Amino acid sequence: MKRFVPLIIFVALAALLSYGLRLNPRDIPSPLIGKPAPVFTLDRLDNSGQFSTASLNGQPWVLNVWASWCTACVVEHPVLNAWKDKLGAPLVGLAYKDADDDAKKWLAGRGNPYSQVLADRDGRVGIDFGVYGVPETFVIDGKGIIRLKHTGPVTDEVFKDKIIPALQSARVAGAQ
Repeated sequence: MKRFVPLIIFVALAALLSYGLRLNPRDIPSPLIGKPAPVFTLDRLDNSGQFSTASLNGQPWVLNVWASWCTACVVEHPVLNAWKDKLGAPLVGLAYKDADDDAKKWLAGRGNPYSQVLADRDGRVGIDFGVYGVPETFVIDGKGIIRLKHTGPVTDEVFKDKIIPALQSARVAGAQ
């Protein structure tokens, strides 16, 4: 029986590896799905005062965490510009651990799809949301519950298959 122990261990490890290779590395489960979003107040990047999540109570909204130093954010930005008017909900940008001037220049050169751009200079709000890295996008319903977290750049398919359905679900949940 002792002769078969290495074979059994090998087969078990091969099965685990096979299972792991089928998983999508972008699908990082969030323990915050279905739970209240962190409540915060931050400075607006345009120096027009502060933004509080309380200002969006009663309506679903989308939070996109990005940075001027993020290469994947360059890929997703044209998609955000294309979808901003199709969402039917505020698209809030969170400039994560970014210098204000760098973020402003980045938006000036690429267009600003956001209804509000917030400065998360020290990254504390991002940490509260469980951000692993930028970009990350969240759908939050009118009751302040996180309905979706997408890690990585958003694409047209992500909008069609994930974000729009999550917003529709958030609207239904908010109407109840």
